[in-house]
Amino acid sequence: MRDASVIIVGGGVIGCAIALRLSQAGARVTVLERAIAGAEASNAAGGILAPQMESEGPGPFLELCLRSRALYPDFAAELLALTGVNVNYLPSGLLHVAFDGAGARRLETTVEWQRALKLRAELLGAAEVHALEPQLSPHVVAAARFPDDHQVDNRLLTRALTMAAAKVGATFRTGYVRGVVEEKGRVVGVDMDGDTLRADAVVIAAGSWSGLVQGLSVDPRVVRPARGQMVQLQTRLPLFSHVIFSDKGYLIPRADGRVLAGSTLEFAGFEKNVTAEGLHRILALAMELCPALGSTPVQETWAGLRPYTDDHLPILGAGPLPGLFLATGHFRNGILLAPITARLLAQAVLGETPSLDLTPFRFDRFPRR
Repeated sequence: MRDASVIIVGGGVIGCAIALRLSQAGARVTVLERAIAGAEASNAAGGILAPQMESEGPGPFLELCLRSRALYPDFAAELLALTGVNVNYLPSGLLHVAFDGAGARRLETTVEWQRALKLRAELLGAAEVHALEPQLSPHVVAAARFPDDHQVDNRLLTRALTMAAAKVGATFRTGYVRGVVEEKGRVVGVDMDGDTLRADAVVIAAGSWSGLVQGLSVDPRVVRPARGQMVQLQTRLPLFSHVIFSDKGYLIPRADGRVLAGSTLEFAGFEKNVTAEGLHRILALAMELCPALGSTPVQETWAGLRPYTDDHLPILGAGPLPGLFLATGHFRNGILLAPITARLLAQAVLGETPSLDLTPFRFDRFPRR
């Protein structure tokens, strides 16, 4: 399969990362995108690399996320060498703050189970938090600090991955993929704008739009769009250095003084509108976490559609038909999981045994509706 022809439906960070790895392995790869590569969820994300903050406990998802986070320093360096684009991988660390005793106790429980797994985590009291980040709200009573949860500039990452995939031989085409083409029980290509494009393997990495591709034999409701609205603020000098989380949302400080604030979770179909209510919630959250942001200018607002699954786990690996592979449903962890997804999907497509058990992420784990 190393000289196989592969079609990847979707040109976001997941699709482009898979294209990069398959092309490097010798496959002939074509990436199909309905508009501009990376213009959807990849471009609208925040770029947080936070498996410890995101995880609800030990298990396959945490392991998947930790492995991907560990790949990031070399991944960023490789992209810089290939393209000259610095994706601004920043080992900033993350603070998950609490405003009351109940929240502090929840953070303490999280820190305890993570330390039992030999992960770096610590519980900070109010004085320690404010010594570390003086601009945070005086009402913060505690925080869990995860020094190994980091960030990357997702827009630069998207650009770099698109360039890198093309540089190693992947071809990009624009058009509307109507569905996969099946012959004798096997997927042999896709229907794009009424024309059949043939390939030895097809990878569906179309994010929230994956369920709209006909012929997958997967319930289209398994992956559905979840809208997230975001606000970018501009400070003259950075007010804090850690990514800051609370139970209501987050703040991401960029090195140039930008602060990304987010995000909402809304099921509004494929509507990407920025709403007054959404902006109100995000700006209130930003000022609750860091009151000094109240005087900073709003530089940009946007919304993106994240591919949501009911169990918040991605769908990875072989699909329901030979020749079909799935890499979707990453929800809000697509940026984090791009390196490991690319490695695992490339292994699966090339007929190798994936280096991580993909059983927990199979397409057929959901009950039939």
